[in-house]
Amino acid sequence: MYRTIIYAIPLFALLIACEFAWGCLRGRNTYRLNDFVSNLSHGLLSQVVAVCTPFLQIGFYTMVFPFAARWSNPEFWSSWTGIGLAVILFDFCNYWVHRAGHECAVFWAAHAVHHQSQDFNLSVALRQGSAVSLLGWIFFLPMALIGVPPRNFGIAALVLLVYGYWVHTQHIGKLGWFDHVFSSPSNHRVHHAINAEYLDRNYGALLMIWDKLFGTFAEERATCVYGTLKPLNTWNPLRALFGLYMTLASAAWRTPRWSDKFLLWFKAPGWQPGGVTGDVSGEVPADHCSGGAAAPYDPVLAPAQQWTAISQLVLWLAVILAFLWQAQPSSYAVNALMLGASITGLWLTGAVLDSTLRVHWAWVMQAIVLGLVLICVFDIRNLIAG
Repeated sequence: MYRTIIYAIPLFALLIACEFAWGCLRGRNTYRLNDFVSNLSHGLLSQVVAVCTPFLQIGFYTMVFPFAARWSNPEFWSSWTGIGLAVILFDFCNYWVHRAGHECAVFWAAHAVHHQSQDFNLSVALRQGSAVSLLGWIFFLPMALIGVPPRNFGIAALVLLVYGYWVHTQHIGKLGWFDHVFSSPSNHRVHHAINAEYLDRNYGALLMIWDKLFGTFAEERATCVYGTLKPLNTWNPLRALFGLYMTLASAAWRTPRWSDKFLLWFKAPGWQPGGVTGDVSGEVPADHCSGGAAAPYDPVLAPAQQWTAISQLVLWLAVILAFLWQAQPSSYAVNALMLGASITGLWLTGAVLDSTLRVHWAWVMQAIVLGLVLICVFDIRNLIAG
């Protein structure tokens, strides 16, 4: 599974390069360096987390399948019809995972990472919340109950992963009938928009049928404004990953009623329990949203900062891809060390983009972190000997 992602990376990179070139030629460049680096940083982190938590992903589905399956028809599921049905079922379950990610505070805290970019381009597709897999797995258990084999589950997940990439662009307009049946760039722009009329719409990853059935479909009409209602305004990956959880925990601590302490995590983002003042979920209540654009967070960077961020991202891309190529899910200590090192290294890059860390200190600290990775994760003695 990890190597499948590696095989897809050249295609993703080529498409990003083409989108960037096309945008420049048309005078509509949709990329900013700092946002691009941040998006890829979160994409890399999500893959390291995937290695550290296989139990809660396809591995968990594989484990529970023999006990949960109530009907089994291997011949049917191995057919093209069975594979196609598995994709549709996965898309249906994913609709509810995605909807929970917007309408339940604890799920939004995990999913918000994907929406924090104030730009909209193919790199945003790679910006995935590392905690989503820890929460969303339970929504797919109905597939196990009706006997969808783990192989079909994995194929369906991969199909939606690859399909969902191309819809993150501003350079493909409306596609007529296609927009009313399938997820498309137009539909997904609406999903990422914070315009009041677009909030919490178009959850379908492949089909728009579910949104039309359950009343969450919206057609793109006005110009989309991207990001979250309360902008993140930092390139710090730790703030992006854990900021909303900390806000919820703080609000729960300050909430006087025990029932509200519990409900706070499962109500819609922005829900205000009685007796609590101040920010309770890291979001403005939806009915307070004017749909206006916040000024993009875009600190001015010196050339040295720009090249430092690019170089460090390339270094971590190489290190993490090498780690994914040889990753062993059972090596929990090594994987945990790699996760901690990756978070630290990409935090240093974010600090450079935020101008909160001088370039020379960033390189000194990166050298220490990368040295630990080479010694403890890849075992530098074996690398030299080999």
